[in-house]
Amino acid sequence: MAVDAAREEKALREVTNRLVERYGEEYSAERVEAAVGAVRQRFDGHKVRDFVPILIERIVRRELTPVEVENNAEQSNSNNSEAIPLGDNSNSASSHLFDTLDRLGVKRRTVLVGAAAAVVAVVGVVTVIAVQGPDSEPVAAAPAGLTTVRGVVGSEKMAFFSDQRVVDALAKQGVKIEVDPAGSRQIATSVDLGRYDFAFPSSSAAAERIQRLRNVSGKYTPFSSPMAIATFKPIVDLLTAAGVVQPGPTPAFDVEKYLALAEKGVQWDQLEGNTTYPVRKNVLVGTTDPRTSNSAAMYLAVTAYVANDNTIVRGGKAEDYAVSRISRLFTRQGYTENSTDGPFKEYLANGMGPTPMVWIYEAQYVDAAVHNQLKPDMVLMYPSPTVMSQHTVVPLNDKGDTIGKLLSTDPELQRLAAEHGFRPADASLFTKVTTEHRVPVVPNLIDVVDPPNYDTLEHLLDGVAKAFN
Repeated sequence: MAVDAAREEKALREVTNRLVERYGEEYSAERVEAAVGAVRQRFDGHKVRDFVPILIERIVRRELTPVEVENNAEQSNSNNSEAIPLGDNSNSASSHLFDTLDRLGVKRRTVLVGAAAAVVAVVGVVTVIAVQGPDSEPVAAAPAGLTTVRGVVGSEKMAFFSDQRVVDALAKQGVKIEVDPAGSRQIATSVDLGRYDFAFPSSSAAAERIQRLRNVSGKYTPFSSPMAIATFKPIVDLLTAAGVVQPGPTPAFDVEKYLALAEKGVQWDQLEGNTTYPVRKNVLVGTTDPRTSNSAAMYLAVTAYVANDNTIVRGGKAEDYAVSRISRLFTRQGYTENSTDGPFKEYLANGMGPTPMVWIYEAQYVDAAVHNQLKPDMVLMYPSPTVMSQHTVVPLNDKGDTIGKLLSTDPELQRLAAEHGFRPADASLFTKVTTEHRVPVVPNLIDVVDPPNYDTLEHLLDGVAKAFN
């Protein structure tokens, strides 16, 4: 059975490649691959021992080719081919196959059926189909399409949803997802959620706001990711000498010492012995815009905790005090982007010149490592303390609820989430990925704080927003 499955998969890949080459000018490769996946699913669960790649190719060609072009091709084929007669050994299984082929739009003149196998010849390609014996039931065509579910998600999850393996895993469950990226706080405050079946922000606080606005009680947390800092080895060395970083396989970034340095307005060229990054810029961690992005809100949560004498912020007096200490961490940065995907891409592309330290989700760094996008001097640093970002699905209707369940329980989707750097419920999946790709991470983080409650975080964000003005 394993050999048969491998042969089927190989044949299907060849079919997909041919179709992408044939229709590359009319459709994107993703559109063609999605069509193949949708047609493939029609054969799931039926009494056909071997998969039927050639039938899939035929059906997809019919779906992608305009009617008038296909008619011309059919006429040409009929002029150049002879009808293939049936042998004397035809049986009920043959009839059942013919019925199925007729329903799928495959001409009988292209089919030769024997006693125990059928050979389907289409566009000069032949494959063998092993069918059940004379008592087998007719093979019924599965539903024609997939259920389309629309969602708005944090930008750091776009690579996950764009992965063809994720697309295929969802298609096996009868689902096709269409997602739009947005900053998590944007999702919770300004995005028109009426257009979507689910929202997938990157924090429980943003999810809570969405639940309140939409009067929704259900939610799912299929995976999480601690906040981290993407930086470079020369920066780690500089901050180690300055007492801000504790070196090691995964350097620890002391937020309290950093805050003291930043409050003094220390610039990089003022660090003693700095010959590797002597620039006249404040020593700051680059973030996204806290008014729109969850990752910046998580940065605010950590720094506010430290600024409040390492205590969770509660009450108006504590909020005002924390904002007075941390607002400059944002306002001195200049322009900041709406979602974390932008600054991390700049980190990967442009080196430490523009932004020597970038506040990110750990998952982004791991995903880049898995896909060989990191340069040798790039380093992942963990802030001490840090905070966990709980990526939370808020279903807005029944279709969205289905997605929340699938992402949380489907073993294949959980495994793929780990390959994209997220920490699923089964910690061993994440450990397996980071071990195989030699990504230095802290498997069991200890110095983790809880973010403030929803209302407090909103007050802190409002205070920082006013500081921008």
